[in-house]
Amino acid sequence: MLKFVSCFKLPIVVCALALALPQHPCFAQTSGQPASPADQQIPPAVAKKLEAMEARIEQLEAELRARPAAVQPDQPKVVAAAWSTSAPTTPSAIAAAPSTQVIAQAQSEAASAQAPAGAPGKVEPFSDADWTWLNGNPRTKDIFWDTKFFTPEIRTDTDYVFDFNHPTDHSIGGSSELFRSQEVQLEQLGIGGDFHYDNVRARFMTQFGMYSVTTARNDPSPGHGQWDLADAYRYVSEAWGGYHFNVLNGVNVDAGIFLSYIGLFSYYNFDNWAYQPSYVSSNTPWFFNGVRVQIFPTKHLKIEPWFINGWQSYASANHTPGLGGQLKWTPNSYINVISNNYGLGEDDLFVPHRKRIHTDNSIEVKYFDRPSSTLDKMAFSLTGDLGCEYGSGVSCYGNHRGGPKQSFVGFMLYNRFWFHKDLFAVTLGGGKINNPGRYLVLLPPINGESAITAATNSPYFTENPGDPFKAWDSSFTFDYMPKQYITFRWEYDYRHANVPYWSGRGGITPPGGNNGFPQFFACSNGSSSGQETLGPAETACGTPGSTSGVFFPDLRRDESFIDMSILVKF
Repeated sequence: MLKFVSCFKLPIVVCALALALPQHPCFAQTSGQPASPADQQIPPAVAKKLEAMEARIEQLEAELRARPAAVQPDQPKVVAAAWSTSAPTTPSAIAAAPSTQVIAQAQSEAASAQAPAGAPGKVEPFSDADWTWLNGNPRTKDIFWDTKFFTPEIRTDTDYVFDFNHPTDHSIGGSSELFRSQEVQLEQLGIGGDFHYDNVRARFMTQFGMYSVTTARNDPSPGHGQWDLADAYRYVSEAWGGYHFNVLNGVNVDAGIFLSYIGLFSYYNFDNWAYQPSYVSSNTPWFFNGVRVQIFPTKHLKIEPWFINGWQSYASANHTPGLGGQLKWTPNSYINVISNNYGLGEDDLFVPHRKRIHTDNSIEVKYFDRPSSTLDKMAFSLTGDLGCEYGSGVSCYGNHRGGPKQSFVGFMLYNRFWFHKDLFAVTLGGGKINNPGRYLVLLPPINGESAITAATNSPYFTENPGDPFKAWDSSFTFDYMPKQYITFRWEYDYRHANVPYWSGRGGITPPGGNNGFPQFFACSNGSSSGQETLGPAETACGTPGSTSGVFFPDLRRDESFIDMSILVKF
């Protein structure tokens, strides 16, 4: 006969029925004494129902014990990785990989139970190691708030730059990260996050602040045709949607604007070892507009082809889109190897049939890791790039074949040291480029000049086939990181070019402000107070129709500055 305590093993519904029976065995004495004869007088019909109920309970309990754990279907979810955002990342930024929740469930008519922790399941690609040490990867490890449907993300990037050239107009050129001196500026405010439900995925991030008007300046494609594409996309850094397929170790198909991984550094400065990256990163794309497919054959390998509008472009500058892709391989927890490649695209506005190819290759190695030591970690990153343009009067090989040489060769090397359980960090680095033809050199914003208005060539800083440009730089960065969500950064940078390029004391803005379309106002090949004499390749004088006189931008071959920044990421 059942004891009183055994009633609590029964489903609640059964016990409720039992309470309606004044002489149910659950309420028999448990002291070992037999029940009174009156207590044992149960009507035969009720006794028959009780026997049937007990048999059903035993059957349900047996089914519950024998039923195997059910695995919940995969749910796509963005994970912190090396692309950064991607890429790239990225960027940075590895792209979002499939996330597998393994929740063992056994349900019956009576109850449900969750399987014990540690049930076997798939491993997310690149998730079996801590990759927060990578250059171009965020170091946040915890998400304060997350849901099954949405993972929010908030970023702020504010800095102050002291430029030793002291440009009178406070304008900095030649950078994709720093734009004003002797001022506190909001470089970027990013608000957005990742959506993920039932294998459908999407991501968006805003780019308010200086980034909203400076990133698009390097894209001449909005000058091809109608509609204001530069304004249409101005406040969006990432916006894409796609689907995760449960094949291999995961396959993602996404379309929209996503971050580029070319150049290793992330578009978001919080993710990087330094604030001002060297030329290989600063002069190569920060975003692509198109379609990508991410294929994960193993948990340590990603193959990612791209079909995109062009080289960091909202549209196609001519009639041929770009093709490219990334290979990412992490053989172990302290080595990351990335190869990015681009080709086919015709990216020079109004210059049809001039094609561009580029290869960008990086390795990152963590060669020291002792968490208990004062110097607890050391790592380096090395990146090398090769590229060229060919056709329509230029050549990859030099003047003897097809025209002047139009190429890009560069490298950058960084080494980072972490101290006191990653509370502090120091990074030393720099790099060098040679870019004849200047097709990847950032155009100085002289007199409000942009890539669109200078599409037919700049009167201030020309980009003719064969125009020389060689440059090198170095930097020292100190980080204080009291929490994983914030970085206080101090950095010194020195940069040199073989031609006048950087903003000098006289600035790059005409007196009284920008005075019209830049191509209508010429510079001089003479020298004035504080200026260097410009060579023929840097000169365009006496433009017909000029009514405002001659403007002399002050360009220098050297630049050094200190930048101080506060970087936040949730």
